[in-house]
Amino acid sequence: MNSDKNTSIDKLFESFNTKSLSLKNKTVMAPMTRAFSPNYIPNKDVAAYYRRRAEGDVGLIITEGTFISHKAANGYENVPAIYGEAALAGWKLVVDEVHAAGGKIAPQLWHVGSVRKPGVGPDKEAPAYSPSGLYKPGAKNGVAMSQDDINEVVASFAQAALDAKNIGFDAIEVHGAHGYLVDQFFWEGTNERDDQYGGTLENRTRFGVEIVKAIRAAVGDDFTIIFRFSQWKQQDYSAKLCQTPAELATFLGLLSDAGVDIFHASTRRFWVPEFEGSDLNLAGWTKKLTNKPVITVGNVGLDADFIGEGNADLSGTSNPTGIDELLVRLNNNEFDLVAVGRALLVDPQWVNKIKHKAIADIKPFNKKSLTSLS
Repeated sequence: MNSDKNTSIDKLFESFNTKSLSLKNKTVMAPMTRAFSPNYIPNKDVAAYYRRRAEGDVGLIITEGTFISHKAANGYENVPAIYGEAALAGWKLVVDEVHAAGGKIAPQLWHVGSVRKPGVGPDKEAPAYSPSGLYKPGAKNGVAMSQDDINEVVASFAQAALDAKNIGFDAIEVHGAHGYLVDQFFWEGTNERDDQYGGTLENRTRFGVEIVKAIRAAVGDDFTIIFRFSQWKQQDYSAKLCQTPAELATFLGLLSDAGVDIFHASTRRFWVPEFEGSDLNLAGWTKKLTNKPVITVGNVGLDADFIGEGNADLSGTSNPTGIDELLVRLNNNEFDLVAVGRALLVDPQWVNKIKHKAIADIKPFNKKSLTSLS
């Protein structure tokens, strides 16, 4: 590391404010599927799991994906719902525990689209719904959505956001990444529609735009909307939604104008440049093009790469590392917030250990970490 590069940690521990969201520092717990919610209801163990991260001084906790009320939204057993009296009561317990420990929390609103397999609850009979009935190019699964289906899903996202606000969440995040439903509309590989939702990048972005607008109408102007997006897909790690900065500017501009407050630019390795000719990562480009606050993410604090989505693929052992490269980028104002995934999954005190330069005390991540809520 060159001595002229600023690796000061101070900026990471400055406060962050936008609209109604006020954070004590710039660290974020990344959303990670855990599947410890029997009957799709987050319980006291889930609440305690998130509270421990708040006690560990995480600035903002983004929950695991929590599926909305559309009958085909879910793709996995034992993940939490965000509709119905029991699930919302479970989430209120989570929110109250996090707030009691001085933390802030946002749910990640989720519809899996054509990732869904037959027989998954709560509605085991529901087929997968997606823009064109494709899991990936050439691989059919489920049904193509009608306009009525689209309207129903948009309304379901908006209701989930309003319910989240009403039970005390501090913001919401829309899961528009990783090849799930919203991203299936964005990506040409899964969107073969010839109506207003298909074809051009502007048309493919329309579904996401409608979701954001509906959420904004439901929650009001002052409630923070985070939007997670990615170039890569679980169906194709090499996929690129936007091939050039100009395409990315078009895509992000539509979502920004619709009402997104914070973008969460999901990459698998935060240090990889997004486009040739610049060192900026996806988050850096997003901030440059939108001038909105941006969260970066991607293997922060660990030495081994992350492959896959969901809890089945988080295998292998990863050892803690320093974050100097991340700090250089943060101090260059390339992004505003830093999301940490597996390092926080295994060690609730990661933030404090980083703050006090106690890297040797940070727990390594391995597959066994996934078998319990540590």
